[in-house]
Amino acid sequence: MDLQPLRVEPQEPPRHVAIIMDGNGRWAKARGLPRVAGHRRGVEAVRVAVRAAAGLGIDYLTLFGFSSENWRRPTGEVRDLMGLLRLYLRGEVAGLHRDGVRMRIIGDRDRLDPDIVALIGDAEKLTAGNTGLTLTVALSYGGRLEIVRAARQLAEEVAAGRLLAGDIDEHRFAANLFTSDIPDPDLIIRTSGEKRISNFLLWQAAYSELIFVETLWPDFGREDLERAVGEFHRRERRYGAVPG
Repeated sequence: MDLQPLRVEPQEPPRHVAIIMDGNGRWAKARGLPRVAGHRRGVEAVRVAVRAAAGLGIDYLTLFGFSSENWRRPTGEVRDLMGLLRLYLRGEVAGLHRDGVRMRIIGDRDRLDPDIVALIGDAEKLTAGNTGLTLTVALSYGGRLEIVRAARQLAEEVAAGRLLAGDIDEHRFAANLFTSDIPDPDLIIRTSGEKRISNFLLWQAAYSELIFVETLWPDFGREDLERAVGEFHRRERRYGAVPG
């Protein structure tokens, strides 16, 4: 969609913004470059988005980095992506910590290499006490996987006699999701022009505003985020109720 320039009076920013980072491969292809070049440029866009979100006063930024379905990609591309993830965790976390960013990773860590899991643990431990922006990166993540995992945990609690089936409600279910300690996203942005959420935050997105932009992720900058926030403020959020 074409977003209008941001021309609104200052308003409270959305508390939680989530982004489906799409278009790295197309960015590279348009320039005659290998796909990994697009992924490298996408990492730079992550740096920009984190700084921009913090500057706009957003409390939570969640980025869809690697889906559970992405494991089906060619082995070489997966290897390149994991290599970039290692570089990011080794090279960026200290700076995030200095800036007061709390970093979290959600998803199925069992499929990640042990050294990556260790780097994730180190990053989360180092930044756990920070009170600035909370940066959540979804890795080896799928919304359906997350919901099934939560249902299985609750079923095990019932089978063990620690929970009554009748006590399961939305609040208790949500407490078993990867995102149990952060609010649902107010705004979900997808880059590259695709108009679907691709198994991302299926439960949490129930009342999120969805904005689809044509910009490919490597080109996504502060102005793109500002325009998306401006569009968010033009929306009327009713949560299923009728206008007052």
